[in-house]
Amino acid sequence: MSHIPVTDAATDTRAEQRHEAPQAAIRRTALAGMIGTTIEWYDFYIYGLAAALVFGTEFFPDFSPAAGTLAAFGTFAVGFVARPLGGVIFGHFGDRVGRKNALMLTLFLMGAATVVVGLLPGYRTIGIWAPILLVTLRFLQGFAVGGEWGGAVTMVVESSPRDRRGFYGSLPQMGVPLGLVLSSTAFALVSTLPDDDLLAWGWRIPFLLSIVLIAVGMFLRSRITETQTFAQVKADGQERKMPVVEAFRHHWKAIALTVGMYVSAGVPFYIVSVFVLSYGSSHLDLSRSVLLTGMLIAAVAEALTVPCFGALSDRWGRRPVFLGGAGFAALLAFPFFWLLGTGQTGLTWLALLLALAVAHAAMYAPTAAMYAELFPADVRYTGTSIGYQLGGVVAGFVPLVAGALVNGADGASWPIATIWVGAALAGLVCAVVVRESRGCDLRSDRTTSLTTKSSMTNSSMTAATSSGSGRPDRR
Repeated sequence: MSHIPVTDAATDTRAEQRHEAPQAAIRRTALAGMIGTTIEWYDFYIYGLAAALVFGTEFFPDFSPAAGTLAAFGTFAVGFVARPLGGVIFGHFGDRVGRKNALMLTLFLMGAATVVVGLLPGYRTIGIWAPILLVTLRFLQGFAVGGEWGGAVTMVVESSPRDRRGFYGSLPQMGVPLGLVLSSTAFALVSTLPDDDLLAWGWRIPFLLSIVLIAVGMFLRSRITETQTFAQVKADGQERKMPVVEAFRHHWKAIALTVGMYVSAGVPFYIVSVFVLSYGSSHLDLSRSVLLTGMLIAAVAEALTVPCFGALSDRWGRRPVFLGGAGFAALLAFPFFWLLGTGQTGLTWLALLLALAVAHAAMYAPTAAMYAELFPADVRYTGTSIGYQLGGVVAGFVPLVAGALVNGADGASWPIATIWVGAALAGLVCAVVVRESRGCDLRSDRTTSLTTKSSMTNSSMTAATSSGSGRPDRR
């Protein structure tokens, strides 16, 4: 008589719960990362939209229209100067104390600064103090967002299965287009107001709405748990006393490569999302509603394509996806402005769609996992933040430089397209130099993406056969 094994239903249930709990935690962490970055970038972008459409009049009224716009873009750029400082400070905190607490603080600081901008009196009310306070609040916004991205990406990637890091890591990346969707929608709605009402009080509404979004984000982030990777660093006593010193001393090549790859994606993005709003309306006679609607369509599409490109990086590798996006971006630069120059609504929207949903998404999506995989756990928050935010300094000044170049070239777009191409080519070079990082061990004490191919292969094979399973380690 054959023996028929009898299973314990309770045991099976407990095993299933143990299997599902990590997946539920991964999804919760990824969702909190996505929503948190969406809120942070919403706050960051409404300032850029206001700088293009309102701030030149409200805070710099004694300037000429062109000079006022340049001054407003100057305050926009101040936020990018503050971003590396925020990356260092919050990276230090996140690598020594924990990712979660640092992310809670960045979200609160960003929200507070944004709400105060919405309450700030204009130049006609408090004089020179208006632009001074505006610049100060913009600096605080940049400081907060400087610590946001690296922490959110680090936490999500460290919590993800080895073979799904590209996909899950791209979810916080969706915060960029989703934040642009929310900010563009908010400004599209208030832009329907008469100009006098828009300038008097309408522009303040998107800033004040941030208080609701921050409350939601704080609640979601309070429910996530610290990553096992960081917990292991703490348990082993491997926290660095000065993570920033360690990052620059031993991982400066990785930082330089992340800077270059960010520039290739960030420069076209800020040309499209910030500079084009002013350039299109003042030099091409495109209406604000056409530009804002086109930006909204492109941002919605990018929110859908980012996770697709992230998933492709899990299948094909980070480098091939990034290289394809950078190459397409280089080819698109001049045709983008030709399409805008036609003045046709459909072609304008097509240009914005190709720039954001294809070129930028293909470069931006895989960099979350790639950046995190470039740095060891003890300096991961700091290293990813510094590289990303130093690249942001370059990209953030592009609207200011673009405005000056266009004014000097009588409205010609070729200087801006040339900058766009140069940025894309810089990213191509960096992506060729960097090693493929897909499947590396995030708990390793050294980077894997800058090592030789043979050591990378050996490391991957060792990890894949850990515990004698022959399957990738999914922790």
